[in-house]
Amino acid sequence: MSTEQDSAQEVNQSNLKALENIKVRMTVEVGRTELTIKELLRLNEGSVVELDRLAGDPLDILVNGTIIAKGEVVVIGERFGIRFGEIVDPEERMANI
Repeated sequence: MSTEQDSAQEVNQSNLKALENIKVRMTVEVGRTELTIKELLRLNEGSVVELDRLAGDPLDILVNGTIIAKGEVVVIGERFGIRFGEIVDPEERMANI
């Protein structure tokens, strides 16, 4: 590697270091649906709303509202977690921002 390439790589690593402590919000989306206000007002404890996904379909993993991967729910002790499956291509991610 040339000195110029080494220098560029060090600058890139330095830039990434500066971003490491920025907090982002990760959410996992099970599915979506559309309701009318009338339907929404009729919901109560025990109501069931059908979503646009089939049971067993991968869940969307989003960071700051942008989908970054698909995954599945796992249980870790007494908590839920998410196992990353398919990662969205970075170029595709940038196109959706």
